[in-house]
Amino acid sequence: MAGHATKEIDAATLWGGKVSPFSTSYGKLMMWFFLVSDALTFGGLLVAYGFVRHDAQDAWPIGEETFNSLPFLGHGYPLVYVALMTFILIVSSVTMVLAVEAGHRMDRKGVTKWMIATIIGGFFFVGSQAWEWYHFIHGSEFGKIELADGSQAVVSGHFGEIENFVVTEAGHHHKKGEVIKEDLMHTFQHAAVAGHIENGIIELHDGSKAKITKKNDEHLTLIVKKAGAKYKLNDRIKDSKAAKEYYSALYSGTANRVIYGANLEQNEYGPQQYGQFFFFITGFHGFHVFSGVIINIIILIGVILGTYHKRGHYEMVEKTGLYWHFVDLVWVFVFTFFYLV
Repeated sequence: MAGHATKEIDAATLWGGKVSPFSTSYGKLMMWFFLVSDALTFGGLLVAYGFVRHDAQDAWPIGEETFNSLPFLGHGYPLVYVALMTFILIVSSVTMVLAVEAGHRMDRKGVTKWMIATIIGGFFFVGSQAWEWYHFIHGSEFGKIELADGSQAVVSGHFGEIENFVVTEAGHHHKKGEVIKEDLMHTFQHAAVAGHIENGIIELHDGSKAKITKKNDEHLTLIVKKAGAKYKLNDRIKDSKAAKEYYSALYSGTANRVIYGANLEQNEYGPQQYGQFFFFITGFHGFHVFSGVIINIIILIGVILGTYHKRGHYEMVEKTGLYWHFVDLVWVFVFTFFYLV
Protein backbone atom coordinates (compact mmCIF):
# COMPACT_ATOMS: atom_id res chain seq x y z
CA MET A 1 0.00 0.00 0.00
CA ALA A 2 1.44 3.37 -1.03
CA GLY A 3 3.02 5.33 1.81
CA HIS A 4 2.57 2.53 4.36
CA ALA A 5 5.11 -0.11 3.43
CA THR A 6 7.85 -0.82 5.99
CA LYS A 7 11.31 -0.04 4.68
CA GLU A 8 14.79 0.58 6.03
CA ILE A 9 16.05 4.19 5.75
CA ASP A 10 19.58 5.17 6.70
CA ALA A 11 20.20 7.73 9.45
CA ALA A 12 21.61 10.37 7.12
CA THR A 13 18.41 10.38 5.09
CA LEU A 14 16.15 10.37 8.18
CA TRP A 15 17.87 13.24 9.99
CA GLY A 16 19.20 15.15 7.02
CA GLY A 17 16.16 17.40 6.72
CA LYS A 18 13.37 17.79 4.14
CA VAL A 19 11.55 14.67 5.39
CA SER A 20 10.02 13.53 8.70
CA PRO A 21 12.60 11.55 10.73
CA PHE A 22 9.76 9.39 12.05
CA SER A 23 8.25 8.75 8.62
CA THR A 24 5.06 10.49 9.77
CA SER A 25 2.88 12.41 7.37
CA TYR A 26 2.23 16.12 7.90
CA GLY A 27 -1.47 15.47 8.57
CA LYS A 28 -0.83 12.91 11.34
CA LEU A 29 1.82 15.14 12.90
CA MET A 30 -0.59 18.08 13.04
CA MET A 31 -3.27 15.83 14.55
CA TRP A 32 -0.85 14.90 17.33
CA PHE A 33 -0.06 18.58 17.96
CA PHE A 34 -3.78 19.29 18.26
CA LEU A 35 -4.37 16.35 20.61
CA VAL A 36 -1.51 17.38 22.90
CA SER A 37 -2.85 20.94 23.15
CA ASP A 38 -6.38 19.63 23.78
CA ALA A 39 -5.07 17.28 26.45
CA LEU A 40 -3.51 20.29 28.22
CA THR A 41 -6.89 22.05 28.13
CA PHE A 42 -8.69 19.10 29.70
CA GLY A 43 -5.85 18.67 32.17
CA GLY A 44 -6.18 22.29 33.29
CA LEU A 45 -9.93 21.92 33.77
CA LEU A 46 -9.59 18.73 35.81
CA VAL A 47 -6.81 20.20 37.97
CA ALA A 48 -9.02 23.24 38.69
CA TYR A 49 -11.88 20.87 39.54
CA GLY A 50 -9.58 19.01 41.93
CA PHE A 51 -8.55 22.20 43.76
CA VAL A 52 -12.15 23.37 44.20
CA ARG A 53 -13.29 19.95 45.33
CA HIS A 54 -10.48 19.78 47.90
CA ASP A 55 -11.69 23.03 49.48
CA ALA A 56 -15.22 21.68 49.88
CA GLN A 57 -14.45 17.99 50.18
CA ASP A 58 -16.88 17.05 52.96
CA ALA A 59 -19.86 18.73 51.26
CA TRP A 60 -19.02 17.42 47.77
CA PRO A 61 -21.62 15.06 46.25
CA ILE A 62 -20.94 11.32 46.08
CA GLY A 63 -21.27 9.89 42.56
CA GLU A 64 -23.35 6.83 43.43
CA GLU A 65 -25.82 8.99 45.38
CA THR A 66 -26.22 11.56 42.59
CA PHE A 67 -26.24 9.35 39.48
CA ASN A 68 -28.44 6.42 40.43
CA SER A 69 -31.15 6.40 37.76
CA LEU A 70 -31.88 4.33 34.67
CA PRO A 71 -34.21 5.33 31.81
CA PHE A 72 -37.72 3.92 32.34
CA LEU A 73 -36.67 2.20 35.61
CA GLY A 74 -36.25 5.17 37.94
CA HIS A 75 -33.86 5.42 40.89
CA GLY A 76 -31.88 2.83 42.79
CA TYR A 77 -29.21 1.88 40.24
CA PRO A 78 -26.00 3.65 41.34
CA LEU A 79 -23.72 4.49 38.37
CA VAL A 80 -25.20 1.69 36.25
CA TYR A 81 -26.16 3.92 33.33
CA VAL A 82 -22.89 5.86 33.44
CA ALA A 83 -21.02 2.54 33.39
CA LEU A 84 -23.06 1.48 30.35
CA MET A 85 -22.24 4.76 28.57
CA THR A 86 -18.56 4.26 29.31
CA PHE A 87 -18.62 0.66 28.08
CA ILE A 88 -20.28 1.66 24.79
CA LEU A 89 -17.71 4.41 24.23
CA ILE A 90 -14.83 2.00 24.85
CA VAL A 91 -16.39 -0.52 22.46
CA SER A 92 -16.63 2.24 19.84
CA SER A 93 -12.89 2.76 20.25
CA VAL A 94 -12.37 -0.93 19.49
CA THR A 95 -14.52 -0.70 16.35
CA MET A 96 -12.44 2.28 15.24
CA VAL A 97 -9.28 0.20 15.65
CA LEU A 98 -10.87 -2.46 13.45
CA ALA A 99 -11.76 0.18 10.85
CA VAL A 100 -8.13 1.39 10.75
CA GLU A 101 -6.90 -2.20 10.50
CA ALA A 102 -9.27 -2.87 7.62
CA GLY A 103 -7.92 0.25 5.92
CA HIS A 104 -4.38 -1.10 6.14
CA ARG A 105 -5.62 -4.15 4.24
CA MET A 106 -7.43 -1.94 1.70
CA ASP A 107 -10.71 -3.56 2.74
CA ARG A 108 -13.26 -0.87 1.91
CA LYS A 109 -16.26 -2.94 3.04
CA GLY A 110 -14.57 -3.62 6.37
CA VAL A 111 -13.77 0.05 6.90
CA THR A 112 -17.38 0.96 6.10
CA LYS A 113 -18.81 -1.65 8.47
CA TRP A 114 -16.64 -0.74 11.44
CA MET A 115 -17.01 3.00 10.97
CA ILE A 116 -20.79 2.65 10.96
CA ALA A 117 -20.52 0.73 14.24
CA THR A 118 -18.31 3.51 15.68
CA ILE A 119 -20.80 6.19 14.65
CA ILE A 120 -23.68 4.28 16.25
CA GLY A 121 -21.71 4.02 19.51
CA GLY A 122 -20.95 7.74 19.39
CA PHE A 123 -24.60 8.65 18.88
CA PHE A 124 -25.60 6.40 21.79
CA PHE A 125 -23.10 8.14 24.07
CA VAL A 126 -24.17 11.66 23.05
CA GLY A 127 -27.85 10.75 23.46
CA SER A 128 -27.15 9.20 26.86
CA GLN A 129 -25.27 12.28 27.98
CA ALA A 130 -28.22 14.45 26.92
CA TRP A 131 -30.54 12.25 29.00
CA GLU A 132 -28.16 12.48 31.96
CA TRP A 133 -28.05 16.28 31.68
CA TYR A 134 -31.85 16.41 31.55
CA HIS A 135 -32.09 14.28 34.67
CA PHE A 136 -29.36 16.29 36.44
CA ILE A 137 -31.05 19.60 35.62
CA HIS A 138 -34.50 18.49 36.79
CA GLY A 139 -33.15 16.76 39.88
CA SER A 140 -34.53 14.14 42.22
CA GLU A 141 -38.05 13.91 43.53
CA PHE A 142 -36.95 15.02 47.00
CA GLY A 143 -34.60 17.91 46.19
CA LYS A 144 -32.27 19.56 48.72
CA ILE A 145 -34.11 20.84 51.78
CA GLU A 146 -33.29 23.56 54.32
CA LEU A 147 -34.13 22.25 57.77
CA ALA A 148 -35.46 24.21 60.74
CA ASP A 149 -31.99 24.73 62.26
CA GLY A 150 -30.64 26.30 59.06
CA SER A 151 -28.76 23.20 57.91
CA GLN A 152 -29.21 21.89 54.37
CA ALA A 153 -29.61 18.21 53.50
CA VAL A 154 -29.91 16.06 50.41
CA VAL A 155 -32.34 13.17 50.54
CA SER A 156 -32.06 9.53 49.60
CA GLY A 157 -34.77 6.89 49.55
CA HIS A 158 -37.85 6.02 47.53
CA PHE A 159 -40.31 8.89 47.04
CA GLY A 160 -43.89 7.82 47.64
CA GLU A 161 -46.07 8.26 44.55
CA ILE A 162 -48.41 11.26 44.49
CA GLU A 163 -51.82 9.76 43.68
CA ASN A 164 -53.94 12.89 43.31
CA PHE A 165 -54.93 16.31 44.60
CA VAL A 166 -58.44 16.66 46.04
CA VAL A 167 -59.68 20.26 45.82
CA THR A 168 -60.85 21.55 49.18
CA GLU A 169 -61.28 25.21 48.22
CA ALA A 170 -62.43 26.25 44.75
CA GLY A 171 -60.46 28.61 42.53
CA HIS A 172 -60.86 30.07 39.05
CA HIS A 173 -60.69 26.69 37.25
CA HIS A 174 -61.04 23.91 39.80
CA LYS A 175 -64.20 23.18 41.79
CA LYS A 176 -64.43 21.90 45.33
CA GLY A 177 -64.27 18.09 45.46
CA GLU A 178 -62.56 17.82 42.08
CA VAL A 179 -59.85 15.13 41.87
CA ILE A 180 -56.75 16.14 39.91
CA LYS A 181 -54.58 13.34 38.52
CA GLU A 182 -52.47 15.03 35.83
CA ASP A 183 -49.05 16.73 36.00
CA LEU A 184 -48.87 16.03 39.72
CA MET A 185 -45.10 15.95 40.30
CA HIS A 186 -44.37 19.11 38.30
CA THR A 187 -47.16 20.99 40.09
CA PHE A 188 -46.00 19.67 43.47
CA GLN A 189 -42.39 20.75 42.97
CA HIS A 190 -43.30 24.16 41.59
CA ALA A 191 -45.56 24.82 44.58
CA ALA A 192 -42.94 23.55 47.04
CA VAL A 193 -40.28 25.96 45.74
CA ALA A 194 -42.75 28.86 45.83
CA GLY A 195 -43.83 28.01 49.39
CA HIS A 196 -47.38 27.19 48.33
CA ILE A 197 -47.67 23.97 50.32
CA GLU A 198 -48.62 24.16 53.98
CA ASN A 199 -49.60 21.28 56.27
CA GLY A 200 -50.27 18.97 53.33
CA ILE A 201 -52.45 21.50 51.48
CA ILE A 202 -51.23 22.74 48.10
CA GLU A 203 -52.23 26.04 46.53
CA LEU A 204 -52.70 25.57 42.77
CA HIS A 205 -52.03 28.07 40.00
CA ASP A 206 -55.68 29.20 39.85
CA GLY A 207 -55.84 30.00 43.55
CA SER A 208 -57.66 26.83 44.52
CA LYS A 209 -56.40 24.68 47.39
CA ALA A 210 -56.20 20.91 47.45
CA LYS A 211 -55.26 18.10 49.80
CA ILE A 212 -52.28 16.02 48.67
CA THR A 213 -52.89 12.27 48.55
CA LYS A 214 -49.51 10.60 48.57
CA LYS A 215 -48.07 7.17 49.38
CA ASN A 216 -45.51 6.86 52.16
CA ASP A 217 -41.83 7.26 51.37
CA GLU A 218 -39.48 4.33 51.92
CA HIS A 219 -35.96 4.23 53.41
CA LEU A 220 -35.91 8.01 53.82
CA THR A 221 -32.52 9.41 54.84
CA LEU A 222 -31.40 13.03 55.12
CA ILE A 223 -27.67 13.63 54.56
CA VAL A 224 -26.55 17.01 55.89
CA LYS A 225 -24.41 18.93 53.37
CA LYS A 226 -24.33 22.25 55.22
CA ALA A 227 -24.18 22.43 59.01
CA GLY A 228 -26.73 24.30 61.09
CA ALA A 229 -27.44 24.96 64.74
CA LYS A 230 -28.49 21.35 65.44
CA TYR A 231 -27.03 19.13 62.74
CA LYS A 232 -23.40 18.83 61.65
CA LEU A 233 -21.92 18.21 58.22
CA ASN A 234 -22.53 14.64 56.99
CA ASP A 235 -24.98 13.81 59.79
CA ARG A 236 -27.54 11.22 58.66
CA ILE A 237 -31.15 11.47 59.80
CA LYS A 238 -33.21 8.37 59.11
CA ASP A 239 -36.73 6.96 58.92
CA SER A 240 -39.50 8.67 60.95
CA LYS A 241 -37.25 11.44 62.24
CA ALA A 242 -36.10 12.15 58.68
CA ALA A 243 -39.70 12.29 57.46
CA LYS A 244 -40.68 14.68 60.26
CA GLU A 245 -37.77 17.05 59.55
CA TYR A 246 -38.24 16.91 55.79
CA TYR A 247 -42.00 17.49 55.62
CA SER A 248 -42.07 20.09 58.39
CA ALA A 249 -39.71 22.14 56.20
CA LEU A 250 -41.37 21.27 52.88
CA TYR A 251 -44.91 21.98 54.14
CA SER A 252 -43.94 25.11 56.10
CA GLY A 253 -45.34 27.46 53.47
CA THR A 254 -41.96 29.23 53.17
CA ALA A 255 -40.48 29.82 49.71
CA ASN A 256 -37.09 28.46 48.63
CA ARG A 257 -36.76 25.93 51.44
CA VAL A 258 -36.27 23.26 48.80
CA ILE A 259 -34.13 23.21 45.63
CA TYR A 260 -34.80 20.80 42.78
CA GLY A 261 -32.18 19.99 40.17
CA ALA A 262 -29.20 22.05 39.10
CA ASN A 263 -28.19 25.03 37.01
CA LEU A 264 -25.17 27.35 36.93
CA GLU A 265 -26.38 29.29 39.99
CA GLN A 266 -27.54 26.59 42.40
CA ASN A 267 -27.98 22.83 42.64
CA GLU A 268 -29.50 20.32 44.99
CA TYR A 269 -26.51 17.96 44.97
CA GLY A 270 -23.90 20.06 46.74
CA PRO A 271 -21.85 23.27 46.40
CA GLN A 272 -22.65 25.64 43.55
CA GLN A 273 -19.26 25.01 41.91
CA TYR A 274 -20.08 21.33 41.50
CA GLY A 275 -22.84 22.05 39.00
CA GLN A 276 -20.72 24.60 37.17
CA PHE A 277 -17.80 22.20 36.70
CA PHE A 278 -20.13 19.34 35.79
CA PHE A 279 -21.85 21.29 33.03
CA PHE A 280 -18.64 22.75 31.62
CA ILE A 281 -16.37 19.70 31.67
CA THR A 282 -18.91 17.06 30.63
CA GLY A 283 -20.38 19.50 28.10
CA PHE A 284 -16.93 20.22 26.67
CA HIS A 285 -16.28 16.50 26.35
CA GLY A 286 -19.73 15.91 24.89
CA PHE A 287 -18.99 18.56 22.25
CA HIS A 288 -15.81 16.64 21.36
CA VAL A 289 -17.75 13.39 21.01
CA PHE A 290 -20.42 15.04 18.86
CA SER A 291 -17.71 16.63 16.69
CA GLY A 292 -16.04 13.24 16.38
CA VAL A 293 -19.29 11.65 15.24
CA ILE A 294 -19.74 14.34 12.55
CA ILE A 295 -16.13 13.90 11.38
CA ASN A 296 -16.60 10.13 11.26
CA ILE A 297 -19.72 10.56 9.13
CA ILE A 298 -17.84 12.81 6.69
CA ILE A 299 -14.96 10.32 6.45
CA LEU A 300 -17.44 7.45 6.06
CA ILE A 301 -19.00 9.20 3.07
CA GLY A 302 -15.53 9.42 1.52
CA VAL A 303 -14.98 5.71 2.18
CA ILE A 304 -18.30 4.77 0.57
CA LEU A 305 -17.52 6.94 -2.48
CA GLY A 306 -14.14 5.24 -2.83
CA THR A 307 -12.13 8.45 -2.40
CA TYR A 308 -9.48 6.92 -0.16
CA HIS A 309 -9.37 3.64 -2.05
CA LYS A 310 -8.42 5.59 -5.18
CA ARG A 311 -5.64 7.35 -3.24
CA GLY A 312 -4.19 3.97 -2.34
CA HIS A 313 -4.40 4.43 1.44
CA TYR A 314 -6.87 5.14 4.26
CA GLU A 315 -4.78 7.58 6.26
CA MET A 316 -7.79 9.86 6.82
CA VAL A 317 -9.47 7.03 8.70
CA GLU A 318 -6.34 6.63 10.80
CA LYS A 319 -6.21 10.37 11.62
CA THR A 320 -9.84 10.55 12.68
CA GLY A 321 -9.21 7.37 14.65
CA LEU A 322 -6.51 9.18 16.66
CA TYR A 323 -9.05 11.87 17.56
CA TRP A 324 -11.66 9.28 18.54
CA HIS A 325 -9.24 7.39 20.79
CA PHE A 326 -8.30 10.69 22.45
CA VAL A 327 -11.96 11.43 23.17
CA ASP A 328 -12.36 7.97 24.71
CA LEU A 329 -9.24 8.38 26.84
CA VAL A 330 -10.36 11.78 28.15
CA TRP A 331 -13.70 10.29 29.20
CA VAL A 332 -11.87 7.76 31.38
CA PHE A 333 -10.42 10.67 33.37
CA VAL A 334 -13.71 12.63 33.45
CA PHE A 335 -15.57 9.48 34.53
CA THR A 336 -13.04 8.86 37.31
CA PHE A 337 -13.05 12.44 38.63
CA PHE A 338 -16.82 13.00 38.60
CA TYR A 339 -18.28 9.58 39.27
CA LEU A 340 -15.77 7.37 41.07
CA VAL A 341 -13.53 9.53 43.26
